[in-house]
Amino acid sequence: MVSRLRIAALLAALMCSASVIMAFVPQPNTQTRKLAPSILLEQAIPRQFGEWRLDSAQAVLVVNPQTQQLLDKLYGQVLSRTYVNPQGYRIMLSVAYGSHQRGALQAHKPEVCYPAQGFNLLHSESAEIGTAYGAIPGRRMNTQLGSRIEPVTYWFTLGDQTVRSRFEQRMAEIRTTLTGQIPDGLLFRVSSIDGDSKRAYVEHDRFVNDLLAATASADRVRLSGLSGPPSRAKTM
Repeated sequence: MVSRLRIAALLAALMCSASVIMAFVPQPNTQTRKLAPSILLEQAIPRQFGEWRLDSAQAVLVVNPQTQQLLDKLYGQVLSRTYVNPQGYRIMLSVAYGSHQRGALQAHKPEVCYPAQGFNLLHSESAEIGTAYGAIPGRRMNTQLGSRIEPVTYWFTLGDQTVRSRFEQRMAEIRTTLTGQIPDGLLFRVSSIDGDSKRAYVEHDRFVNDLLAATASADRVRLSGLSGPPSRAKTM
């Protein structure tokens, strides 16, 4: 119990220090240099890759649990698509990119926004999404709206790295600000309508791996924070 209190106190102190540092660091007015190239979602994400193809007839399945007004405020680009494989399994993809992710423009997390739109949050946990380029620190959650059960996998990138906690986000913001940059952010989310969450997460990982393998290196960094050649390690 004591150790937990010490850890909590240390984290609080670090967060306070981060806020003090940010207060004295000059705030750039423009993005003088990015950690990674900007991304054009429509061009970066193929309509067909691996065993997946765009299912335009089912695009209505994608749920954006944020209002359009909020999406327009937070993000410069929002991409929503539904893909299907030869077995008929559908994956809903939603990617949102914002060039300015400091302060009030920080991305809202799905585990907050889904319940705000009437979904029940059945389960939520941290996860490591294995890929051929390395592991992505993300999150899994299972949601329900009436008879619709929707497992979700998502992560958030700030600059050229993936951040999972508020503390990691603040540290990344400080690092970019100290180099004269305004941090940009990207929220990557995949989900499926599936009562079997274990099966859904396997399909989510399969989809993510196929997508990353089909994207250019610079775009892959923006989408996942991962760079470099693929490893030989088995990912699934």
